[in-house]
Amino acid sequence: MNEKSYTELMKIGAMKRQKKENYVQDLYIEMLLAEVQLNIEKEKLLKKIDCAIDHRDKKAFFLLSGQLRELTKRFGT
Repeated sequence: MNEKSYTELMKIGAMKRQKKENYVQDLYIEMLLAEVQLNIEKEKLLKKIDCAIDHRDKKAFFLLSGQLRELTKRFGT
């Protein structure tokens, strides 16, 4: 017969819960890293845009503004 003991069934259930918890934790970590990456890239672009404004460099301003729009679009913010 293929009947499993109560202890074996509890172990299987615990392992399944652990896998699910690990998946959720991994997903959370990925989301956190993506947000950190977005914030760093966005801050760098904003500083470059400020510098372009200070130097009255329209070409650089429009280029960097386009990059900021693409970044925002890529991360869905």
